[in-house]
Amino acid sequence: MKIQAPVSKNETYTGDVVDVTYEGLGVVKVDNYSLFVTNALPGEKVKFVVTKVGKSFGFARVLEHLTKSPDRVEIPAKDRKLAQAGIAPLQHMTYDAQLRFKQHQIQSLLSKGKLDLTVNETIGMETPYHYRNKAQIPVRLVNGELETGFFRQHTHDLVPLEDFYIQDPRIDKAIVIVRDILRGQGLTPYDERTHRGIVRNIMVRQSYYEDEMMIGLITNSHTLPHAKEIVAEIVDALPNITSIIQNVNSRPTNVIMGPITNVLYGEPVIHDSLLGNRFEISAQSFYQVNPVQTEKLYQLAIDRAGLTGNETVIDAYCGIGTISLAMARHAKEVYGVEVVSTAVEDAKKNAKLNGLTNTHFETNKAEYQMAEWQKQGLKPDVIVVDPPRKGLDATLIESAAAMAPKKIVYVSCNPSTLVRDIQRFAEVGYHVTEPIQPVDQFPQTPHIESVTLLERD
Repeated sequence: MKIQAPVSKNETYTGDVVDVTYEGLGVVKVDNYSLFVTNALPGEKVKFVVTKVGKSFGFARVLEHLTKSPDRVEIPAKDRKLAQAGIAPLQHMTYDAQLRFKQHQIQSLLSKGKLDLTVNETIGMETPYHYRNKAQIPVRLVNGELETGFFRQHTHDLVPLEDFYIQDPRIDKAIVIVRDILRGQGLTPYDERTHRGIVRNIMVRQSYYEDEMMIGLITNSHTLPHAKEIVAEIVDALPNITSIIQNVNSRPTNVIMGPITNVLYGEPVIHDSLLGNRFEISAQSFYQVNPVQTEKLYQLAIDRAGLTGNETVIDAYCGIGTISLAMARHAKEVYGVEVVSTAVEDAKKNAKLNGLTNTHFETNKAEYQMAEWQKQGLKPDVIVVDPPRKGLDATLIESAAAMAPKKIVYVSCNPSTLVRDIQRFAEVGYHVTEPIQPVDQFPQTPHIESVTLLERD
């Protein structure tokens, strides 16, 4: 039997906002039917228009705020594009409210999972904007001109932008400069429909502790017309430029970078520091985008691990070695595993760069390597996991438990998979022993990082 929704698309209604979703959308109920409403906060009464109707829930946008929450921030007209592009979806919330929202999201998911655990207040930033040290900005034709900006949410329509609000201002400035140089040299932007045009994206990486910048031009073609002139103009306009690279991506794909990278100027890497370790960062390195909060996150992981200098540590998703090297300064031995071979090579280089001889890195899937180490008789005191959003593979949890470490430190970027994995760890004898600690790595967005300590019964 077809269930009829109590609302219709394009119709206008009035309602009270009773909750907020993990994406930061307000929740309004009409006859027990949930509508997810943009730019709406709990406690507000809103007049809204329905934009999409589904079987069990729908979507809407606010036409008028009849009452306003004390947690509301009025968005200046110039910043409304950020909401359209999904760059800062929580910018309409005060920062204190954003921190409470993130704590609440974890607490709510724990409750749904019937886990009676404490979640600490979210550790925030003193300046919760202009924090990102990396940008990958699409280049498209808008009104007959090469433009940079961001795609309108759920579309591939480019919204031209010059101030991205959450990026290091030096990056915003560099994007505009490079955009104007490309315009001046007559380069054509990429067209997804025809798969023609030269420039697909501009990538910028900016060191936080060292004044080094990398510009990446991601091109559809192997050749970059006027490359010498473009490089000379960029170097002249940006005195701190350390590296200019061309990355070739000639495939019709949404993946930003391709397999070929050519150095057009300077070095193939820039350098930056985290917790006293210096890192080489290439165009394709995974490196946390918020250096201020990353140091808090990693220090928290070290503290929860309780390292004294005598421990053997496994870092199960080591990347270029950021957590491994931070732990290595406080542990006896650190073993890292990562599936991306170039990242493992970077991790080895970074260990050498910092004079750390107590690290060992392997290229493998974490769950396979953990089983291999287990067979070899490796007995870690601490296992650190920092998995992608999909969380941990069940076999990794089994292998980790079989190695019987005293502690497992779980650095999570997705509260829902964290909750699932806490339940799985409980089945193999590991339980959360301290309050879960959220850290706000991505202010103005719904993304939530946290550190959880699990110990053996």
